[in-house]
Amino acid sequence: MKKLYNFIRADPIAVLLLVLPFAILAQVLQWSPLAVFILSAIGIIPLAGYIGKATESLAHYTGPRVGGLLNATLGNAAELIITIVAVREGLLELVKASITGSILGNLLLVLGMSILLGGMRHGVQSFNRKQASNNALLLVLTVVILLIPSLLSHYIGNVETPEPKVETLSLGVAAVMIALYIMGLVYSFRVVESPVTVEETGTVGSQKAWPLRTALVVLALSTVGVAYLSEVLVGAVEPVVSTLGISEFFIGLIFIPIIGNVAEHIVAVQVALKNKMTLSVEIAIASSLQIALFVAPVLVFISLIFGHPLTLVFNPLELIALIAGVLIAALVSADGESNWLEGAELLAIYLILALTFFLMPV
Repeated sequence: MKKLYNFIRADPIAVLLLVLPFAILAQVLQWSPLAVFILSAIGIIPLAGYIGKATESLAHYTGPRVGGLLNATLGNAAELIITIVAVREGLLELVKASITGSILGNLLLVLGMSILLGGMRHGVQSFNRKQASNNALLLVLTVVILLIPSLLSHYIGNVETPEPKVETLSLGVAAVMIALYIMGLVYSFRVVESPVTVEETGTVGSQKAWPLRTALVVLALSTVGVAYLSEVLVGAVEPVVSTLGISEFFIGLIFIPIIGNVAEHIVAVQVALKNKMTLSVEIAIASSLQIALFVAPVLVFISLIFGHPLTLVFNPLELIALIAGVLIAALVSADGESNWLEGAELLAIYLILALTFFLMPV
């Protein structure tokens, strides 16, 4: 009993693994769509966390450079799997809402919680101003890149039924974004300390890494589990939308990002509570960059395989939310200091946006 208590204390999210059998039963026995959706969503949370821990353990054996690349590639693996399944099912608006929600969630919810709780415990906290400003500038550049196909698509094709020109524009922009992401990784590894490298040393270094074989097995099993539960989760989206009367857009923008990244979110808050604000800011901003510059463009190319072309054309509300989130995060990180009030302001913006998305028509 004591061992179980210590295990739960060391890894509280592991308790959610108890939900996995019920999530499988809910699908097999055809329980209500709402029950299937909730159980599969909860079941993904610990598996996403174990993907992250297994990746960090592998980074311990590969060294900081290769380990940083692993973190950069698999840091949002759970959400990438969920969105790939959604693309295959043709739920493209859900996918684009998830991309927007992930960026906003990291910049407003995660960064806001970290600054709020860290500031309440330690008062005014400081972080690496130069590094945060560089990342914020790259985020602004990324949003500008995302604006281009959204704004210019109206002049070269129909957004509702995209013409080849609109799809070609999205493919071209996606290719440029992936190239920019790769160049950013190369620059980080060669010139400055990479955010993903900082994250890797900051989390793995605080706990004993798993044996190599264990890490590989856990990574494989967790990935398979997330893939299965993602099928179940996405399959229940449309019935849940009909049952609850909420929009598919709200589910993609709020629920999917939180489900796929909750373990990483907890890490950002924990390190902020330990007064390691530079690391906390890097986790939030680096994850947003990864979603915008890697996950989103990769999904554009993957969508061609399933015959459901995904374009980087976002609706006006998504664009306004992205611009607001990025600008606010850039302003907060401009002076290299943070306090609890700034965290509360970020959370307030996120809650207002969430309420707006919730009230959108189905």
